[in-house]
Order: sequence, then C-alpha cells, then structure tokens
Amino acid sequence: MDSHYNLNYTKESVSTILENIKDCVRNKRYIISLNEKREENIDFIERHELDTEEIEMILLDIDVDDFCHSLKNKKRGRENETLYVFIPRVPLREDNVEREVNIYTKFNPVSGPDGSMVIVISFHEANKPFRYLFGDKKGARS
Repeated sequence: MDSHYNLNYTKESVSTILENIKDCVRNKRYIISLNEKREENIDFIERHELDTEEIEMILLDIDVDDFCHSLKNKKRGRENETLYVFIPRVPLREDNVEREVNIYTKFNPVSGPDGSMVIVISFHEANKPFRYLFGDKKGARS
C-alpha cells in the first residue's frame, strides 16, 4: 500500500466522518466532480444510467466497513485538505445485466461561508487493487 495513505482510524472516527458526509448528501450540500479531468465519473454514471436519486442512495448506503484510507489532497492550494476513500459494493445494471460493482468513492469534505459541504471527487468503478481498513469484505481486491 502506498505510504501516503493514512490508515490511522478507528471505526468510531470513520463513523463520525461518514455521518458528516451523509449529512451533506441528505441536505444537498455536495457536488460530484464531472469536469474534463473526471471523465471516468461521467462515463460510469452514463453507462449505468444513474440519476441523482440513485447516486444519493448509493452514497447514503455507504458503511464504515467500506472505508479504505485517507490521503492528503495534492492539489495546489488544497494541501491541508484530507480526502476519504470508501469502496461500497453495489448491485448495478449494465446492458440489462445486473452485477456487483465496487464503486471507488473519494470524498473531500470542505467548509465554506455557507457551512460544510462535500466534493465527491471520484465516483466510478474501482480499477486498482484495494483493501478495506477494517477487514476484508466480499469482493475486495488486494
């Protein structure tokens, strides 16, 4: 595992982080990065024909056990921000076939003048090996 990944979390600390993320989703204080650098997010959402309600259901169903690690934001001017990676396993349809998909989600909770919000930097199928912090779940790839 890459040395810049932070694995120093308890289930309780991840639960607090996740509840803050879910609060932002429930209150529509989130955005999903869909710019030219995030074509993988766009392709994933289009391929599975996900609408806003379905995306929100996926985000709200993420569990503490889906947590993998955190890392520091490498974007210039945002080095003090922490990004959190969760990989839920979700049944999705593609070409009329349902299959279990590991969805790589990377969250950037931020505070602004109107309160906290979360940027969903990544929302696509996991395409690299990963490990869950709190043990192996079915479908994890290491």
